[in-house]
Amino acid sequence: MVENKQEFDFTKVWNEPVIRIGWITVLLGSLFAFFPSLYLWITYKVFPPLPMALKAWGLVATAFGAFYVVEPISYYAVLGLSGTYMGFLSGNIGNLRVPCAAMALEVTEAESGTPEAEIAATLGIAGSIITNLIGVTLAAIIGAALIKIFPPVIAEAFKTYTVPAIFGAVFGQFAIRYPKVSIFGLAIPLFFLGVLKFPAWAVIPIAVFGTIGISRLFYNQEKKHSQA
Repeated sequence: MVENKQEFDFTKVWNEPVIRIGWITVLLGSLFAFFPSLYLWITYKVFPPLPMALKAWGLVATAFGAFYVVEPISYYAVLGLSGTYMGFLSGNIGNLRVPCAAMALEVTEAESGTPEAEIAATLGIAGSIITNLIGVTLAAIIGAALIKIFPPVIAEAFKTYTVPAIFGAVFGQFAIRYPKVSIFGLAIPLFFLGVLKFPAWAVIPIAVFGTIGISRLFYNQEKKHSQA
């Protein structure tokens, strides 16, 4: 009874305000994203024809449309409710928000899906947003100049391997905690992409939902063993 009351109180105190504030801020951020286009249209009367705009969106959706569904589902376990709102509003989810949230969970030893994990991930993401804002500002001022100073090999390495290195580190971090799941998490995309030659947009949801299914299977098996 006490646990149920605690969960109920957490829902009232945390989840409901987060949802109320989150959808408003995300909606406002989506609307503000159109302001540069509206400014060009109002000031300079420059605006692409609707068929051309829809065609351009179609090209983008073909390449990244799977992320519309995959990212909120696959990242939710790490980001939590508030972290999902914050992450999609601030951007850099996969290469910055998820690693910071994952590190916050590891440092606090909080289990994914618990109120403790929700709060820890939120604090980790909030810290990353502040740090990122400062870092991006400095990078905009001096980053481009530094890249020009580096030898071409080093500059190209930064551009090519930074994101894969971050994702590899995140994968390794979770692979240590869930080694059985990590095997399938790596094998599924390699099989469909390398052997069956599926396109990347199809492999992404297969890998995500396939890994979720495998995780659920392991969870049910461990639950049965613990009850036996």
